[in-house]
Amino acid sequence: MKILLICENIPAPQLGGLGKHVVALGNALLAAGHDVSLMGRSDLPYADCSDEVGFNGPFIPGFGNPVKGWKEGPMGLFNPWKRPYFARQIAATIVAHAPGFDVLHYHGHHPMVAAYVPPGLPFIQTRHDQGSECMTHMRFRQGQVCNAVDPRVCAQCAHPRPGPLRTAISAAAVRRYRDETAQAYARHPVVFVSDFLRRNFVRAVPGADMSRAHVIHNFVEESRLPQQSRRAGEGVRLHVAGRLDGAKGIVDLTRLLAPVLPAGWTLHLYGDGPRRDEVKSLCGAQVHWHGYTPMKQVLSDLALASAVVVPSLCEEACSTVVLEALRSGQPCFALERGGTPELARYGATGQLRLFADLPALVQGLLASVEPLPGGHGGESADVTRRMHELLDLYRRLPSRGLHA
Repeated sequence: MKILLICENIPAPQLGGLGKHVVALGNALLAAGHDVSLMGRSDLPYADCSDEVGFNGPFIPGFGNPVKGWKEGPMGLFNPWKRPYFARQIAATIVAHAPGFDVLHYHGHHPMVAAYVPPGLPFIQTRHDQGSECMTHMRFRQGQVCNAVDPRVCAQCAHPRPGPLRTAISAAAVRRYRDETAQAYARHPVVFVSDFLRRNFVRAVPGADMSRAHVIHNFVEESRLPQQSRRAGEGVRLHVAGRLDGAKGIVDLTRLLAPVLPAGWTLHLYGDGPRRDEVKSLCGAQVHWHGYTPMKQVLSDLALASAVVVPSLCEEACSTVVLEALRSGQPCFALERGGTPELARYGATGQLRLFADLPALVQGLLASVEPLPGGHGGESADVTRRMHELLDLYRRLPSRGLHA
């Protein structure tokens, strides 16, 4: 097949989880003999980021920054025309490059793109976050998970005290966004990376036609994952990787755990973000912040861990860190929210340990002062397995080869 993958997170000097997912899929498809091209942003020089991206096929510069402008922040409201405008731009670029491709697979933050792609084209998209119905894509506000579905409540994410006018405009933007997303899902197939994401959208838009929706979990490159290499008596090493912001909960975990770490325990933090100064202030003999670390090194250090901790306060859609821990044979401690409980199938019984909140998670960690034994079992989450599931969907798309 000739496949075009589209992602507005690429190129980037530091590739995030979504971008890495797309590149891993593209490289696996290439290795399987398919002809794969990658389309991304044109406003950043791909050559300067190609080593970080690591894609083995051709890159097509397609569109500019699909979020910049419109001054929503200064105005304190969501603009009803902003997201449809960018969705049309991305869709027009995809349609212009469609001839010759059997598959057009979009991985991005504008689900309404599909509403502007003609029905006869072989288009499919994957939803990696809660952006189907949430303007911030996270459903996380003031340090808490947001379960509101009323568009008027959403105005508070644009302005803390929006008032009647801002509330009305923002609510109109949310309604239009959700309506166009529902149209998109009715027009072209959509893949959710967890059933949690699918359910959340149906809760916000109960009348949506979901007959073309599928659930396929995220994947990892299992060949790159290390197996635990610790020896008895080395002490307990806790491994935490993620962005240092409020939603990921790493700073909150460190504040709770650092003062009560038993002798011989160390906490290793990998990642960077706006709360780095708070993390630095908590570092000491038992707390080590490694900053932004290349993925190869993070995975190498994973082999040294006694346990992996995923303290996300937000509802993770389908955590790659959890999958990496489970498929590496590491015990994984996480919160029981979002799509995380669905991932237990990829580990041995009891390997994924879920807790209601961070204090309970910390108590669970402290329940044993010995290195926590890992297990290995469960279903494979390898990229090749997911690739074949996606290929099954690709073969059902319309007009394959009509545009050659």
